[in-house]
Amino acid sequence: MKNILLLVHDDEGQEARLQAALDLTRALGGHLTCLDVTPYPMIAGDLYVGFGEAAILSDERESEAKNKTTLTTRLAQEDVSWSWIDATGDIAGCIEDAATLADLIVLNRALDDYPLPDMRTIASRILMHTRTVVVAVPENLPRFNVSGRVLVAWDGQSSAAATMRACVPLLRLASEVEIFMTRDGAEKIEPTEAAEYLSRHGIHASVRIIDDGLHAADQIIAEEARLWHADYVMMGAYSHGRLMETFGGVTKRMLNNSKLPMILGH
Repeated sequence: MKNILLLVHDDEGQEARLQAALDLTRALGGHLTCLDVTPYPMIAGDLYVGFGEAAILSDERESEAKNKTTLTTRLAQEDVSWSWIDATGDIAGCIEDAATLADLIVLNRALDDYPLPDMRTIASRILMHTRTVVVAVPENLPRFNVSGRVLVAWDGQSSAAATMRACVPLLRLASEVEIFMTRDGAEKIEPTEAAEYLSRHGIHASVRIIDDGLHAADQIIAEEARLWHADYVMMGAYSHGRLMETFGGVTKRMLNNSKLPMILGH
């Protein structure tokens, strides 16, 4: 888990993404790749649409050029290995193209009150179309507490197991790990088995299982994270267990509403 891919774009969530990426790269002893995306403009078609698109794209490129100057100056002062890629196009598509050899992709979970860029949709698309773990952070995150408490939302399905396996290097840095499950009978892998797996990697996780058929899964996860004082939540995305439900359900609501950073894998 050494290759961290960061979306660079001049929006309200950039500082939170950058800080989280720096914290993760530093803690994991990795390399940070900054993907600076200038999105194609979206305007209504008319006779002069080509001229309008060219003007907007020129403005976007000028804005991103200023942003690049600011960030590269800052990165030069940071104690991390980094490189820079410039891209133009659809944000999610550019990330997908660059993610082939990435271990982690750092995005926002959402940008409250800002319809563009639509970070929840971008994160959802990346999760569905790549096999790379996504770090989705709130837009106001001051830092990513790599050595904090991790709540692993466990549904006993393959996506949760794959995400946990991929994140062993990150879990080794945590002060405490809790594997949390609400039982529904659909689980294929017991949380105790997951804890045993982690113990062989020197990670000693606690296990908590509850029965709650009344509340929505995202509410259950959020309440457990609050009571346990978790620093971030780790979970598989878009599987079919009680904790995850189906596509468009729990994962998207968590991306929209979670107050904590989320580690997500498909």
